[in-house]
Amino acid sequence: MRRIYRMSPGCNNGRYAIRWITASLYIVLRTELDRSTELFLADKLHVLRTMLRERPDDEDGLREEIELESEARRYQQFYIRLLDEHGVPIMTTPGMDEQLDLAELASRTRGRSERSIAMAGRHGQPLRVTSATVTVGTLPTHSDTVQIAIDVSQEVELLARYRMWFWGILLATSILFPLVGYRIARHGIRPVEEIAATARRITSTNLRERIGSEGYPSELASLAGTFNEMLERLEESFERISRFTADIAHDLRTPVNNIRGEAEVALARARTVDEYRDVLESSLEEAVRLSELIGDLLFLARAESPLTELHRENMNISELLTTVRDYYEASATDAGISFVVKEWAHPLNAELDRSLMLRAVSNLVSNAIAHTLPGGTVTLAATNEDAVIRIEISDTGVGIPAEAIPSVFDRFFRVDPSRSKISGSTGLGLAIVQSILALHGGSAEITNQLGHGTRVTLRMPVLAMR
Repeated sequence: MRRIYRMSPGCNNGRYAIRWITASLYIVLRTELDRSTELFLADKLHVLRTMLRERPDDEDGLREEIELESEARRYQQFYIRLLDEHGVPIMTTPGMDEQLDLAELASRTRGRSERSIAMAGRHGQPLRVTSATVTVGTLPTHSDTVQIAIDVSQEVELLARYRMWFWGILLATSILFPLVGYRIARHGIRPVEEIAATARRITSTNLRERIGSEGYPSELASLAGTFNEMLERLEESFERISRFTADIAHDLRTPVNNIRGEAEVALARARTVDEYRDVLESSLEEAVRLSELIGDLLFLARAESPLTELHRENMNISELLTTVRDYYEASATDAGISFVVKEWAHPLNAELDRSLMLRAVSNLVSNAIAHTLPGGTVTLAATNEDAVIRIEISDTGVGIPAEAIPSVFDRFFRVDPSRSKISGSTGLGLAIVQSILALHGGSAEITNQLGHGTRVTLRMPVLAMR
């Protein structure tokens, strides 16, 4: 797959900034050079005007200013011509007529008093020229004309060199910035490529892969951390599914093997009617157990479906607990266990699915009776805490080991597998309770003291979430 790396907006902005700064500096330099030339011409006109007004007879001073000072300058030459009122030259800088056309100078500056203009010399050199009429003497009787030209070749060459540097910088930035942008883009996209490569390596059998986010920018480090957290959840879910699948296979295989084994033994030789009856009764027990297990699994599957709908109705919680007590009271009495329902002073009503709540509470009561020794007590109680119904099922049984508490709501988890085989428990009872509470927007939690009993607390809102 071909990859296209576009220059980042930051690189384009940097290139535009360099262009703008360089062009601005060029404009400032040109403006300052023009201003310096204008100031020089104005200063020369001011000096000559002052001399002609205050010292018109000082020919030596005028000759030094017009003829000698320019020869002393090495780089920036200037030329001055002084004309009388009839246009006859009085003084002229030596070599001025060789450098520029004096007739053109006179015509170009006529009518432009003290305003400088550009003009080319005889050899093509750039000049800046101006002209002014000045009065002679303190009591002016006539006026002379001063013409000044200054060679600005040095300034033009400086600006030309600057323009060359300017285009060189633009060319360099046009080459350098894309390269820098490419390197920055490559460096910036490297963590994304590593994350993508890690994601491609991850399969259902390789969920232990993680993204090493050391050295990543904070934004991508956060993304990598979130991705790793997601992988941890996926790994945990896959492990749970794998254990669940293995447990299903084991729990389904046991009754099927029992039925098959009993049938093979019964068919090995002729049996009496009573022997066949015993085999059928045993097979029926295993079939019932298998049917209950499949029913529990189907219930859990439906409970986890987002399309599952509850048949809520306004029900009295005290009546619910009384119904459960009436159903299990006989078996609790046979086991030598006291059964107590604590009545709430005020009616407790909530919008619940009656059949599901009966199943959840019944599962918990059945567990409590099964794990409470003769002489113990199973207690049911309900309270209302800030629009939340709280149902407690507590017993004085053997309790649950602390290390088993985090797993008691897992499917097929059994605290004592050997005891579960005798009682026929599938290990799905508490998982079903948790699913029912989740459907009602509630929760279930267990508190326990080993050897002193267990308390299961169910919490659910009084009103259904609309």
